[in-house]
Amino acid sequence: MSNEIYAIPLKTITGQETTLEPYQGKVALIVNVASKCGLTKQYDALEKVYQTYRDKGFVVLGFPSNEFAGQEPGSEEEIQAFCRTNFGVQFPLFSKIEVNGAGRHPLYQLLIREQPEAEGSLLSPFYARLVNKGRKPAHPEDILWNFEKFLVARDGSVIARFSPDITPDDAVIIKAIEAALAK
Repeated sequence: MSNEIYAIPLKTITGQETTLEPYQGKVALIVNVASKCGLTKQYDALEKVYQTYRDKGFVVLGFPSNEFAGQEPGSEEEIQAFCRTNFGVQFPLFSKIEVNGAGRHPLYQLLIREQPEAEGSLLSPFYARLVNKGRKPAHPEDILWNFEKFLVARDGSVIARFSPDITPDDAVIIKAIEAALAK
């Protein structure tokens, strides 16, 4: 795997131009997040997993997106304040991006190219509920909803993708994080 993921231009939640290069050599859980979603409580578990493994070379990277039912309408300042005040979030947050469609951010283009299908997505009751509400993804590889997660190895390879309803502290994610950290 090339280090392509580390060269993609990004902006931090405070608007600073950056890349993922500062996280090279770490295991990363990349998550599209939202403040007004039924899954927003996952911020708690994301922060706990981050605090548990950060000293072992692990990081959570949050990418706000307003694509799913307008559930991230706030400004970057509002998003950051919400996350810190309500969930004590200390892991890095980035500026709002698009994760699907023609405006899909290059980071998500790469993540989806490397892992086109999320574990558990098409079989989950969560997916069935979305379809019943008329929210079926336009393409099979699309991000299903807020809080879909990608696990990136120390070398930048995308090693797993987890559907939104698999919580960050679920055994399947913890096992994958620990296996990646052991390499």
